[in-house]
Amino acid sequence: MSANQFPPLRGLYAISNGPRTDLLDACAAALAGGATILQYRDKTDAHPRRLDEARALQALCARHRVPLIVNDDVDLAAASGAAGVHLGEGDAPIGEARARLGRDAIIGVSCYDSLARARQFAAAGADYLAFGAFFPSPTKPHARVATPQLLSQAKTLGLPVVAIGGITHANAPLLIDAGADAVAVISALFDASDVHAAARRFAALFETLPS
Repeated sequence: MSANQFPPLRGLYAISNGPRTDLLDACAAALAGGATILQYRDKTDAHPRRLDEARALQALCARHRVPLIVNDDVDLAAASGAAGVHLGEGDAPIGEARARLGRDAIIGVSCYDSLARARQFAAAGADYLAFGAFFPSPTKPHARVATPQLLSQAKTLGLPVVAIGGITHANAPLLIDAGADAVAVISALFDASDVHAAARRFAALFETLPS
């Protein structure tokens, strides 16, 4: 299944919080609970382990027919056979990532609190636009702050819009109502005592919405 055959991005965007010894089990629980996309995020330089994990997660995602996105690392995305890569500030340009991963790769970009950045990357060929942080985030406590209105404004660019940053089951509806096609969740999902149940609660927020 090539990346361009996945359904449009919508729902729970699970972002792993490795390194952790139960990474595969936790991600399997998130996918079984309804995550529609999984991002492998590991900021360490343990390259052999990261490659092994990324390949294992790609196989897991393939079984669930869900795309695996690799955070920041275009080479790791290519080596693991992932569906795509997520790029932030200082990462490879979209054109370079596209050339390395192919025309069908899913390339997402962090736009933080900037609609201008979103416009730039939409024109450059991004497949989805991520904004945030919307709420205080334990993963990035000093992240720039975005407003829900930014999601509504970004919808005019014609790409899926992803909200990230301190998102919980309680505050996610505000962002979905503002226009988020997906909510990207780390701590409220992977720090939960029951990852499957946490994923199920997030996924359920989208089940009553029009497709």
